Order: sequence, then structure tokens, then C-alpha cells
Amino acid sequence: MQAFIGVGSNIDPEINIPHALDLLRQSVRITGISTFYRTPALGREDQPPFYNGVVAVDTELPPCELKFAELRRIEERLGRWRGADRYAPRTIDLDLILYDDLVIEDEDLILPDPEIAQRAFLAVPLCELAPALVLPDGRAVCNIVEELSAQSLEALPEFSHKLHERFTRGLEGPRSRGRHEPPAYRRTDP
Repeated sequence: MQAFIGVGSNIDPEINIPHALDLLRQSVRITGISTFYRTPALGREDQPPFYNGVVAVDTELPPCELKFAELRRIEERLGRWRGADRYAPRTIDLDLILYDDLVIEDEDLILPDPEIAQRAFLAVPLCELAPALVLPDGRAVCNIVEELSAQSLEALPEFSHKLHERFTRGLEGPRSRGRHEPPAYRRTDP
């Protein structure tokens, strides 16, 4: 199954993001990495900026296991803890934003992630990786990008290139981008 994972960090991101991807590829196959962007911390102007991007993966893990067993395990291993402050600084943030063609609306898991339509740092990288992607509500991801302000996104080409070289070398396509078929969505129980 194909999944897309939002990746972010504002504590030592040039160390923590590659470390998280090293741990991630122990349980999934990384098939694409978007450009990463420096973005202001949401709701906290006093915090350091985030590095944000999206990673495409192939996995046999079911969505709940991928999110709660693998992604949360990696976050914990890298020192992330979830407290009451939703906007606290973090060593790593790994969010399952799409999983194949599934539409899930559960208390613990909503797919596709509704923040795709609200956050340029998710929509822009997702459009880069899957330009033909249409969400279940009929909106094309690249059309959503046109509706969002991307002014706060500062591309990080050198950092992105290092990630591509390290994690996607040898995959088909230029930096393995744009090769992802859009899913036809279906509802399921998590």
C-alpha cells in the first residue's frame, strides 16, 4: 500500500529528520521525498522555525499500526513527547496524511488528513510528489495549493538534495517524484 507521511522538526531538524527517515525505512520502503521547507512555528512566533516535507512510502502495515506502532515509536525514540501544548517544539513530527485509497473517520485516525487543505507545508509537498492526486471531496491537491498562501514556505534545496541522495538513490524517476498514481478513495473501518 502507498502512504504519505508529513515530516517536521524544529529541534535540530538537520539531525532529527534524517535520523527519523533512517528509522522509518526499517519498516517501510521510502519511494519519494518532497522538497523540504522552512516554515514559521504555528501559533508560536517565539519558537524556531520548522523544517517540513512529505515522504511517500510503500508499506504492508495497516494504517493504525503504521501510525501508532511505527510513527509514534520513532517519535518517542527521538525524544518527542505529547503534552497538552499542541504547538510545543518537537524533535520530530510524523503524521500519516494519506494511506492508499482509504477514507477513515475515527476518533484516533482521520484519513486523508483534513489539514492537507489548510496547511501549505503539507499540500505543496504532496502536490510535488503526487500532482494528479484528487482528494475524496473531489478537490485536486494541486488546486488546493493554488488556494493556500505559500509565502511562509522557504525551500531548503541543499537539505532536500541530501535527503534525496541518501534515501531515494536508485529509485525510478527524477528524485522519485511525480510517479505516484492517485488513489480512488474508499471508506473503511480502521
